[in-house]
Amino acid sequence: MLEIGHIDVFYGDVQVIWDVSFCVKRGEIAALIGANGAGKSAILKTISGIVRSAAGKIVFNGKEIQNVEPYRLCEAGISHVPEARRLFAEMTVNDNLDMGSLKGNAKKDREQTKAMVFDLFPRLKERRNQLTGTLSGGEQQMAAIGRGLMSKPSLIMFDEPSLGLAPILVREIFSVITKIREEGTTVLIIEQNVKQTLAIADRAYVLANGKIVMEGTGKSLLNDEYIKTAYLGV
Repeated sequence: MLEIGHIDVFYGDVQVIWDVSFCVKRGEIAALIGANGAGKSAILKTISGIVRSAAGKIVFNGKEIQNVEPYRLCEAGISHVPEARRLFAEMTVNDNLDMGSLKGNAKKDREQTKAMVFDLFPRLKERRNQLTGTLSGGEQQMAAIGRGLMSKPSLIMFDEPSLGLAPILVREIFSVITKIREEGTTVLIIEQNVKQTLAIADRAYVLANGKIVMEGTGKSLLNDEYIKTAYLGV
């Protein structure tokens, strides 16, 4: 579904990604893991068109997209749930969800998709008329994921979805991500919670200093001695 081929990425004059290549197959959960500053968020921003690659190509469903505008990528089926949620704090939950479904089939099927989101997150249904800025951190993350689903993506990308959440909410978020994949949406996730991420990932890539240094199945990396030492504290 998604092929990243030899991309280089810069923030201004500073290079943050060097010759990175990887793929995400349809129907799987793929993970990018690595320390803070490794370049994980830069890769997601490049895929979603927020940042442009200086070299290489990005192919989605057989078409090169590295020069496509972000709103076109959303229409094409890519959804990006960013780090720190980036919600409209002075708008209601309902309004934030509606912002994820402004065009095409997403708009036509808005109420049906919203019902699916409320099934995943009953608390959002209870708080649908509440200002999003007054929600707890966990509820805001639910709203951010819900908004990402409202565009009816075929690929949804999560940037640190468990950041700052209590352990019980972390488990709930990871359970929902698994359900999203089970219902047919491909997932690309970056996360600091390496153990739980590898536990649900079909495929995973390890990023260090802007380069892919390891790859394998989630299970194989979870049992790898280097991963245990470097990321799991074992």
